[in-house]
Amino acid sequence: MSVPHHVADPQRRRVKAGLRQSRGLDVPVRQHRPSFWGLIAWRGVAAARVEQIFDIGAWLPFPLLAMIMARETTLRGQIVKQGMGRMGRVAACALLVATAVATTVVGPARAEAPSAVVHGVAMHGEPALPRGFAHLPYVNPEAPKGGTLRLGELGTYDSLNPFILKGVAPGGVREWVYESLLVRSADEPFTLYGHLARGIELADDRRSVTFHLDPAARFSDGLPVTAADVVFSWRMLKEKGQPFHRLHYGGVESAEIPQPGSIRFVIGEGGNRETPLLLGLMPILPRHRFEAATFDQTSLAAPVGSGPYVVGEIDPGRALTFERHRDWWARDKPLALGRYNFDRIRLEYFRDQTTLFEAFKAGEIDVRSEDDAGRWADGYDFPAVKDGRIERGELPTGWPAGMTALVFNTRRPMFADPRVRRALLLMLDFEWLNRNLFHGHFARTQSFFARSDLSAHGRPADAVERALLAPWSASLKPGALEGTITMPVSDGTGRNRDNLKVAIELLREAGYVSDGGRLVNATTRQPFSIEMMAAKRAEERLFQAYARSLSQVGIAVQIRPVDSAQRWARLKAFDFDMIQWTWGSSLSPGNEQRNRWGSASADEQNALNFAGVRSPAVDAVIGAVVAAQQRAEFVSAVRALDRLLLSGDYVIPLYHPKGLWMAWRAEFRRPDRAPLAGTALETWWKVP
Repeated sequence: MSVPHHVADPQRRRVKAGLRQSRGLDVPVRQHRPSFWGLIAWRGVAAARVEQIFDIGAWLPFPLLAMIMARETTLRGQIVKQGMGRMGRVAACALLVATAVATTVVGPARAEAPSAVVHGVAMHGEPALPRGFAHLPYVNPEAPKGGTLRLGELGTYDSLNPFILKGVAPGGVREWVYESLLVRSADEPFTLYGHLARGIELADDRRSVTFHLDPAARFSDGLPVTAADVVFSWRMLKEKGQPFHRLHYGGVESAEIPQPGSIRFVIGEGGNRETPLLLGLMPILPRHRFEAATFDQTSLAAPVGSGPYVVGEIDPGRALTFERHRDWWARDKPLALGRYNFDRIRLEYFRDQTTLFEAFKAGEIDVRSEDDAGRWADGYDFPAVKDGRIERGELPTGWPAGMTALVFNTRRPMFADPRVRRALLLMLDFEWLNRNLFHGHFARTQSFFARSDLSAHGRPADAVERALLAPWSASLKPGALEGTITMPVSDGTGRNRDNLKVAIELLREAGYVSDGGRLVNATTRQPFSIEMMAAKRAEERLFQAYARSLSQVGIAVQIRPVDSAQRWARLKAFDFDMIQWTWGSSLSPGNEQRNRWGSASADEQNALNFAGVRSPAVDAVIGAVVAAQQRAEFVSAVRALDRLLLSGDYVIPLYHPKGLWMAWRAEFRRPDRAPLAGTALETWWKVP
């Protein structure tokens, strides 16, 4: 195999080294150990290589270290330098590997019965698709390939590394360039099927998982995906990745490579039953393309992954093009059929929604998802829609609505008092907003898992929930166990008098009084003022209407428009009073809830705990969510979490539509059968 000529000289040396390392027996890897020594090994009938795996000197007894180092030196001198015959090399390597592996123990040993090798794994229950399935049920396996898909994005980007805190990375790189060991089905709550790993061994107690790589798996530069790449990815993401990476993968006690192309992870005390699935979804990075010391630095170099697309034209901050990788190793696999049909995907970046929408109207963008009810009601009355060049519709979905809300930053002293948060919740006049701003298209969100059976709204707590919540009764509002917590309702006139009276009393109890038309702290006389950070024009309109309600009790509001870069910089540092945010949801919420509501993430930069929730009750119930073994137990735990979050008044729940609002150019098609998630753009195609 030749090394691509476009690779720079230092990179060529790394690629050549990778080629030498691409055929070998993978041996146990010690967690947190840097490379130290070479081991010559093979895969099938393969050339010899020197693979640096782990630091023996740090943990092996000196006599064993001396013996292995002596043999390694002797073998390297005799085999590599003297040109020993192939069969002789294999025999010698076998002796070395057998000796080294048989006489070393990596990490704490766990005795467990062997598990069956399966093709897929579900968080609860069994996978819906049988071994050997032909293709996913929500694709058109005969979909034609070709054409360009143009998508509009807000903001900008300054890095192509989506795995680190620094920089702003574009969408698509993680989804289309990099792959994971397993692939999630959009038609089941949380089921994964083998991809880079064609087989999975999952212990009954889920304290260990072994992945067996597909020997055909290749990165786009032609090098094979190895077990060492998997371990490297785990280490880098755990140590230098985003907060959720560290959270997900930090619970792994050890990683080892017991045989060629296999990786075994042992789950430690910090892990849980979801951890093996999260490892299956871990992006696999090419070790030969990254330097550990600079992994957490931004870069605009075109990334190398194993996915269906490679990065083409890079126009930083303006556009990014993905080209279909025609030699993609998995193009004929069942999971690939009917997916990734476009030859080219181009992302165009815009500063605001108005400009983006105008580009869509002008035919410069092909597919658009809408979240502005006013625009959905009035904005699509233009020629391309009237003459059929653009189609639109509300696509059905079986996914929960998630939580779109105004978020209190409880790190701010004024929002640390739950009475203040409850008062401000009462002052939002949703009925007036829905009629005057949203054309009545939205339903009020009453749950963090609305539009699903995970919602606690209208459902009394069952025995499992009551047992979970019994130690935390002080954290529950009246009506929480009965399922009767309901968002305040106004008469829709815009005056909202009854709710305002209750809000004023709550503010008085919290230590605020009226002083010349201003609401001030009774002790410090400091005025009560809120800065609302708005990234979209629709958010500004909502904040303006809400500010009028708040002004009735003397609360001063400053609306701060920001662009995408400013917004993300401030969000990372939790530098805001109030924002509008949407936390998406699925039918299998799990570890991501720690990143949103867990105490440990409240001060973790780049976490999604924007509200700053610090609640032992919430932490404990999230633990029950991820520990649940049966679906019924899981549903009860999620509903218990819903009751706690609603009781805390950390956000002002807003609204959700019944389905997905989408518009697209008429030459684009989608399969007749939609997945449970509603739609999957990767299954669409363009008519030739």
